Amino acid sequence: MNFLFGKSSYQKTFKPKKNLPDGAQHLKDYAEATLGSGNLGLAVKLPDGEDLCEWVAVNTVDFYNQINMLYGTIQDYCTEESCSVMTAGPKYEYHWSDGTAKPIKCSAPKYIDLLMTWVQEQLEDDKIFPEQIGVSFPKNFMSICKNILKKLFRVYAHIYHCHFPMIIELGEEPHLNTSLKHFVYFCNEFNLIEQKQFAPLSDLIEKLINKDSSK
Repeated sequence: MNFLFGKSSYQKTFKPKKNLPDGAQHLKDYAEATLGSGNLGLAVKLPDGEDLCEWVAVNTVDFYNQINMLYGTIQDYCTEESCSVMTAGPKYEYHWSDGTAKPIKCSAPKYIDLLMTWVQEQLEDDKIFPEQIGVSFPKNFMSICKNILKKLFRVYAHIYHCHFPMIIELGEEPHLNTSLKHFVYFCNEFNLIEQKQFAPLSDLIEKLINKDSSK
């Protein structure tokens, strides 16, 4: 899916995950081919005969790249002054924690900076995301991905609540909506995020999913 988006200023700070190992490339090719069919429900399903952890790994990397690029389109408008706290509307405020220290209240750009750095460090850790095909994933791999995806969703929520007019002005609304739908379908397919975590965008998600169902 990241082929949908052009280069963004954010990429100067955060580079997408290095290329997937050769053995996993076919999974990415499969994902892009099924996404091209327009059937997101089919696109997220585990391909026959494939390893679940490998499939989740490929898609987690891709969602990181997508969100990274989407945020890059509005990064110049997400500032310490305009977004002094990381929020998703008036009801939801996020404080940063990597799980090893007490959560801290910070601006949205600071939060997202810390988040993307934290995610990238894990994606590039061969002990978590093995570079060689056939190397075992850690026993807590799914738990790690759940935590990554839960936090990445907050960037979607912040963009929609705080920067959606700019997204529309830039013509990125179709890309953002498709990326969010793909993310939600994938997480629901494998129970990677508790439904309560989607609360900041629950109405929008319901509309997007129902729109698909009515086709």
